[in-house]
Amino acid sequence: GKPYVVTSGTGSGKTFTYFVPIFDAVLRNRPEEPRVRAIVVYPMNALANSQEMALRQLASRYQRRFGREMPVRFASYTGQANDDQRKSIHDRPPHILLTNYVMLECMLLRSSDQRLIDNSALEFLVLDELHTYRGRQGADIALLVRRLKERAGKPDLLTVGTSATMA
Repeated sequence: GKPYVVTSGTGSGKTFTYFVPIFDAVLRNRPEEPRVRAIVVYPMNALANSQEMALRQLASRYQRRFGREMPVRFASYTGQANDDQRKSIHDRPPHILLTNYVMLECMLLRSSDQRLIDNSALEFLVLDELHTYRGRQGADIALLVRRLKERAGKPDLLTVGTSATMA
């Protein structure tokens, strides 16, 4: 229940250190409710897309093994999302929203996106590749995180950072 930073080499499994607790929290607390429980922020769309593909593969394996849809839902919400994808996310918010800091800013500003945060059951905020947020950009991200916590009404939001290069 406390914020943490994971620093470990590329390919060492850092994503498990936040996805396992997120999946656990969703599965233990009304997974049938379509509300955003975790926002995972990547510094670039390519990383969000890559993670979405990995989660899709996991969901496919789950479907094959158990014959039903994986109960933890996820979606990528970047500037690459088309109108149908946005509508789907707004109509039935996923438990895990994969995004970037620009779109997170948009979610706080655009009235159509605000309900993703305002109507959330947000428990987790993950900042992947934490080392990319330095200097002025780091200060901007810090303010963005504060605004998100305030908007979501979650001052104790569990915040997780990861990096392959920070010591």
